[in-house]
Amino acid sequence: MNDLSPEKKERSGLAKWSRRGFIGAGVLAGGGLLIGIGVRPGNPIDKLASSVAPGDGEQLVNSWVKIDTNNIVTAIVPHCEMGQGAHSVLAQMLADELDAAWDKVNVMQAPADGSYVVGDTARMFLAPFTLNAADWIEPTWDGLFTQMARLADAMITGGSSSIRTTGQHSMRVAGAAARQMLKGAAAEAWDVPASEIVTRDSTLIHEASGNSAPYSEFATAAAEQPMDHTPTLKKSSEYRLMGKSKARTDIPAKITGTAEFGIDAVPEGLDLSYAAVVRPPIQGTSVESMDATRAKDMPGVLQILNMGNYVAVVADSYWQAQQAVNTIQIGWSEPESKIKTMDDQFAAFAAALDDAGETGGNEAAAKGNAQDAFGKAATTIEAEYKAPYLAHAPMEPLNCTAHYKDGKCDIWTSTQVPLMARSEVAKTIGLSADDITIHHPYLGGAFGRRLGAEYVAMAARIAKATGYPVKMIWSREEDTQKALYRCADMNRLRAGLDDAGNLMAYDSVFTQRHDPAEACVPAMYDIPNTSVRVAEAELHLPFQAWRSVDHSQQGWFIESFIDEAAHAAGKDPLEYRLAMLKDAPRHRAVLEKVAEISEWRAPSGEGKAKGVAIVESFGTIVAEVIEVDMSSGKPKMTNVWAVCDAGYAMNPDGFRNQIEGGIVFGLTAAMYGELELVDGAIKQSNFHDYKMLRINEVPEITVELINSGDVPIGGAGEPGLPPAAPALTNAIFAATGKRLRELPIAKQFA
Repeated sequence: MNDLSPEKKERSGLAKWSRRGFIGAGVLAGGGLLIGIGVRPGNPIDKLASSVAPGDGEQLVNSWVKIDTNNIVTAIVPHCEMGQGAHSVLAQMLADELDAAWDKVNVMQAPADGSYVVGDTARMFLAPFTLNAADWIEPTWDGLFTQMARLADAMITGGSSSIRTTGQHSMRVAGAAARQMLKGAAAEAWDVPASEIVTRDSTLIHEASGNSAPYSEFATAAAEQPMDHTPTLKKSSEYRLMGKSKARTDIPAKITGTAEFGIDAVPEGLDLSYAAVVRPPIQGTSVESMDATRAKDMPGVLQILNMGNYVAVVADSYWQAQQAVNTIQIGWSEPESKIKTMDDQFAAFAAALDDAGETGGNEAAAKGNAQDAFGKAATTIEAEYKAPYLAHAPMEPLNCTAHYKDGKCDIWTSTQVPLMARSEVAKTIGLSADDITIHHPYLGGAFGRRLGAEYVAMAARIAKATGYPVKMIWSREEDTQKALYRCADMNRLRAGLDDAGNLMAYDSVFTQRHDPAEACVPAMYDIPNTSVRVAEAELHLPFQAWRSVDHSQQGWFIESFIDEAAHAAGKDPLEYRLAMLKDAPRHRAVLEKVAEISEWRAPSGEGKAKGVAIVESFGTIVAEVIEVDMSSGKPKMTNVWAVCDAGYAMNPDGFRNQIEGGIVFGLTAAMYGELELVDGAIKQSNFHDYKMLRINEVPEITVELINSGDVPIGGAGEPGLPPAAPALTNAIFAATGKRLRELPIAKQFA
């Protein structure tokens, strides 16, 4: 590291639990109660008490539920709040099982110290089939994935998993357990059967004796009650809060401006300095030369650091740091990648697909004998689709505040993976993870970008190198041009139709497969012969999961090509899909409902047409119909109708909000999303050339929900996105006869 500092300036100085986890209780002084499930040997109970229940009138039993002497219930939530409303809905699920008064419920972010790793999160990502395991094997899976999750630092918010894992298998159980404990304590005090006591609005009531009391009155005694290891959970007919559109707990602070995000961090007692950084324009290159003559003499500049794979300027303010770093002339090493333009990238994809041919590559899914069926098909159609690289573009720029002192490091940052961030910092600056504290505020958007932790490690490294408490902020240009991305991809598809136009053979080969593994498979459709293959090709830009991950490309590939098959067969695209969903009643119901609310079968106005798409992702089925007006020669989206079946929507208003957000995100990507390469580096830099859908361009959006019954519930944050692009391009085809097989759309109507 080269230190080009100007003259030194004076500076002022618990454990996871599941539905079948063990329920325990214990008491600390103060008169409150904190309840958790899944206490296992070695659980850091004392550590949890000091971090989540430090005040007077609070008591710790183990992990998730705290009741204080003011009769306030606090739900301790292990997932981050990044605008999706997870904090509120998780608290709502817990409060319903507890029969708590919603206006007396608070939410607390769980500490990022490893105590709140949820094993079900690992199960959702690694082996979702085990989530509904038989009773006799459940404890084995439970223990295995708890340990796996801890080893993998799996305190994660992503994959639309918070409500369907932690909510269903943890928060509800905690609420039910707490309610039983409270009833047991009151029954002993009143000398009545616990079965005669009812709970309502954080109050215990025994009507026959006339006794009633707030939960807080029995909090201490409740902690001493024996516990049923598997408390009975409510049936949907008994819900009071779940299934209702309750107001979110995070909104008031966001309206008043008192909500704290990572970029707001001003740790008490620290005199912050600020860092701006420049990373290499092409991944894998490093600093070979640097001229910082101008920057060294600029006002406020404290230190200029050559960190090898990036350059940092530390100054008294972020503006001073950014202005200074902009003047530094850096020579970078030659990149290994030979890809200079997107034409080069797609050529590399094409070469991999050429090598795979009609039968090569790695098999992702197979059914029947696709190659034999193609030989018998009356009609064969083929298509090639291209999807570009995309940036995440969260509104809150990437940032991290780090304070390194005496072999310990405090971190304040917006992250989806606080424990992974802690481990990354530990590895980077040579500390034990136990010597690193992650402070975990709200996130100003993420969409998968904050699943990476490289920016957190950078800030810690700068803080250690300078000796200053440092707030590092990436400029918008830095994050657009030198970050992690939704990968580009190319997909070649073939369909074989019989004499009646039915789809009898389907073949797909593409170059990029990440998560979820099933995204590339049209499993809901009754296609007798299917072949899905991956012909791997190297990516020029580094990958990071992007909202809905592989479904964002595969939803467009599959649903566009199904539309092509329908038109080749001379059939209505929606009816064509329905005919292939005879054994998928939930999918049929969703598609039929969207046909109804969109008036699919009624003619559109002059210059207008509708397109349809249906995708199941993250446990939720979403069908969308989009109407487009092409009378001006360019696409104008007028209406979107969406119908969703997530099994059960815990907060319908919040669920609709997330579907609407996913639709807008997906339409933005379809219309404008593209990262271009010039000499191997990204051309786009900010919102002027990496465009977002503006409010005047957003169509009217109607979202309806179907609660289909006793099935595992699905997610909300991501499933609204995948059908948006294919429904839009299918509508454009219906209006113009022009089939779009490459995105973005606006570029093709410029």
